[in-house]
Amino acid sequence: MSIDNAHPFFDIHTHGFVRIATSTPKVRTADVAYNAEAIIEQARKAHAQDVDLLLYPELCLSSYALDDLHIQAALLDSVEAHIEVIREASADLTPVLVIGAPLRRNGRIYNCAIVIAHGEVLGAVPKSYLPNYREFYEKRWFARGNNCRDLWIPVNGEEIPFGVDLIFSAQNLPGFVFGMEICEDFWGPVQPGTMAALAGATILLNLSASNITIGKSDERHLLSRASSSRSMCAYAYSAAGFGESTTDLAWDGQGMIYELGDLMVESVRFDLNPELCVTDIDTRRIINDRMRVGTFNDAAEDAGRPEDSFRTISFEHAYREGDIGLRRPIRRFPFVPNRQDKLDQDAYEAFNIQVDALMRRMVATGSESLIIGISGGLDSTHALIVAAKACDMLGKPRSMIRAYTMPGFATSDDTKSNAWNLMEAFGCTAEEIDIRPAARQMLADMGHPFADGEPEYDVTFENVQAGLRTDYLFRVAGHHKGFVIGTGDLSELALGWCTYGVGDQMSHYAVNAGVPKTLIQYLIRWATRTNQFDPGVDDALEAVLGTEISPELVPADDDGNIQSTQSIIGPYELNDFFLHHTIRWGQSPSHIAFLCWHAWKKRDEGLWPHEFAEALKNEYDLPTIRHWLENFAKRFFAFSQFKRSALPNGPKVSSGGSLSPRGDWRAPSDAVADVWLADLRDNVPD
Repeated sequence: MSIDNAHPFFDIHTHGFVRIATSTPKVRTADVAYNAEAIIEQARKAHAQDVDLLLYPELCLSSYALDDLHIQAALLDSVEAHIEVIREASADLTPVLVIGAPLRRNGRIYNCAIVIAHGEVLGAVPKSYLPNYREFYEKRWFARGNNCRDLWIPVNGEEIPFGVDLIFSAQNLPGFVFGMEICEDFWGPVQPGTMAALAGATILLNLSASNITIGKSDERHLLSRASSSRSMCAYAYSAAGFGESTTDLAWDGQGMIYELGDLMVESVRFDLNPELCVTDIDTRRIINDRMRVGTFNDAAEDAGRPEDSFRTISFEHAYREGDIGLRRPIRRFPFVPNRQDKLDQDAYEAFNIQVDALMRRMVATGSESLIIGISGGLDSTHALIVAAKACDMLGKPRSMIRAYTMPGFATSDDTKSNAWNLMEAFGCTAEEIDIRPAARQMLADMGHPFADGEPEYDVTFENVQAGLRTDYLFRVAGHHKGFVIGTGDLSELALGWCTYGVGDQMSHYAVNAGVPKTLIQYLIRWATRTNQFDPGVDDALEAVLGTEISPELVPADDDGNIQSTQSIIGPYELNDFFLHHTIRWGQSPSHIAFLCWHAWKKRDEGLWPHEFAEALKNEYDLPTIRHWLENFAKRFFAFSQFKRSALPNGPKVSSGGSLSPRGDWRAPSDAVADVWLADLRDNVPD
């Protein structure tokens, strides 16, 4: 179907995104005119890519490695003259330019970051910390700017704001607020940029020269990532590159941009040609995270409320409206890393968090048995894996696991076979309880039409079976002095896809409650790939992974099609995407829809998790995303909280959050979803 891309929904700025870029332009030592033209050339290329904010390296206008040429009047005069050239060139360009240049004030020279936007020089921020060790001797030429506040500096006869107390804000784009620090500033124990972040800057920029030595690139990544994480911001870093003097040093032109600890983009190093390193920063994500983490605002208060002492330089940002795409990595599976090494690490931690939690509960209760219902599906399989490993680590026999398969009216031969194969492969005490006779009696006692032979497969029909299974498990647990291990996962809890009280919502310990459905599949694969168990177990696990997700409470239709969970509540891969951005970042449905559409609209674009099966790579159009997101909002905000408010204990596993009423998610059970549905309907085209 056709989509009206002129709708505000398709403009990244509608959703609080800012397109930023780093650039390492061509430079020639002390050739100011040449360097100015290179700066303008990169600005024009950035304009063509709809960049909002463009960061250049330290002293890029003069070039950095000049030694005593820094204090030559002719060079400083030329710098000032060419700031005017750049200002004039910027008048018709989209990007706000942040360039490095030396400026004079009251007989001192300052190493500055200069902000130029749309034909105006907005201000200059001086470097606070001047390196004077090893190969650097900046105090020989420059004055420290750490105490420069509430000042002005002359540039081509005009006084512009000057000082370390400046942040810059686009008045027509809430969230587009940036501050700066220069090179050595972020090597110091106390970073000037931190104060700018506490004053409200969502984006921090580092203009750097930073010669390259072995291992220094890793150090820059470490500091940039730490800065973006601790200051809860985006952090852009741009280092000097080819063209700087190599009298005693070398330069690699490294550029990188982090957001809240995540690497968004990085440049090719040691490139002879200038390179733009471009990404879109989600300022709403940053602001939401600051609102969620009270420590950030406590730190601002302890620092004397920097927003009161900083000067905010406001400007009207001239950006191109409309659909300019989205340039940022978006994980289709936010709970599942794309890289194999990270996936292994996360799977190891998730699995062992569950195992450790269950072991502690086993020790605390002194139970003689672990009771678990095995359906042959993903969740009960993973719970069995965790239970088996917990027994192994505590030196207890797996026979203490009493596993029950409980076939009902719709149990398929495949899942029943999976269940028996699993129980036998793990060596647990395996039994079968046929719930159909008891279910028929209960349905007959309540006068349900099914008891009279009518094919009435309503919610009551389903819940009678789910409730009986749980009832048997609890009675068995009492009989064998054990406790019931819950199998329900985080995704099911989010959607309320569980039977309250006497069904799979209830257990003695909900070991899977912190694990989303999309991650459970990977944890099971990880268990087979890393040889956590013997080959017989691996074969049984692989069979489970190939089985359709189904509650198996309604008999198959005339064509043999079984009840499909995802046809009712939506694809778990979409629901887990919605869940992550809802509980971790507090994003609005329209914002989530925008991200989801860009992540899922084309199956052949973007990254997939490692070894993801080609046949399972799906794509979704915007109407489909909108439909299932509306369904998610209703189920999550209005229909399901009463089930989560009565959750049994279970470990939090993912930093994406949990839904425990004692932990990450606390909400009233009688709330309505109207505000979320209104946001979706008003802002997402249908």
